[in-house]
Amino acid sequence: MEKRLIARGVLAGAVGAVLAFVFARLFAEPVIGRAIEFEGAHEHGAELFSRGVQGNAGLGFGVLVFGVAMGALFAVLFCVYYPGSGHVAPQQLSMRLAAAAFVAVYLVPFLKYPPNPPAVGREETIGARTLEYLVMVLASVGLAIAARWLARRLVERFGTFNARLLAAGAYGAAVIAVMLALPSVAEVPPGFPAADLYEFRLVSLGTQLVLWASLGLVFGALARRLLREQTRAQSVVGA
Repeated sequence: MEKRLIARGVLAGAVGAVLAFVFARLFAEPVIGRAIEFEGAHEHGAELFSRGVQGNAGLGFGVLVFGVAMGALFAVLFCVYYPGSGHVAPQQLSMRLAAAAFVAVYLVPFLKYPPNPPAVGREETIGARTLEYLVMVLASVGLAIAARWLARRLVERFGTFNARLLAAGAYGAAVIAVMLALPSVAEVPPGFPAADLYEFRLVSLGTQLVLWASLGLVFGALARRLLREQTRAQSVVGA
């Protein structure tokens, strides 16, 4: 059953990636083009791949790989939480997990390190910036898991709502501490249009929102159907 759910997670991730790619292609590419035009005022090496390749095959392949990987991990997470979810429907649990993943994997790191257009930033700091962003992602995900564990431990003493509230507060405080400990990055060149920067970051946030919302919806529907088929098969065997 777990393998079949993971296969459906991969499919849901692929669907979410396609929708996210369409969204990004429509709304992000124009901003990236303007950013590259801004960079064109400075000398730089010849592009290995043309903008057409980067904006279509390159962007599409990158989003697809990310979506499939996240879909597989999402299905594993669903398999872990579903047995203890009680009477929560598969669709509802799937959307809850998708919302939590969006917040922990993207939104919280986004608040510390909002993305810049590809042409913005110094080449010599790419490695350091990538490492710092990954540290923020891992810290956010790890703290989210710890907060979930804490909420379970506090349920008997404080009740479900208060336990979740306390765990969320602890998660928020810990995340803020990590954000303050990590170095800040400010590499937007002087004169870069603030409107383009704001639009790119907003579209980046929207792209991730489309991906995770689609993943939650599609996987929830596929998981519900599969679990219903399993229940029917067990009923027939039991009869």
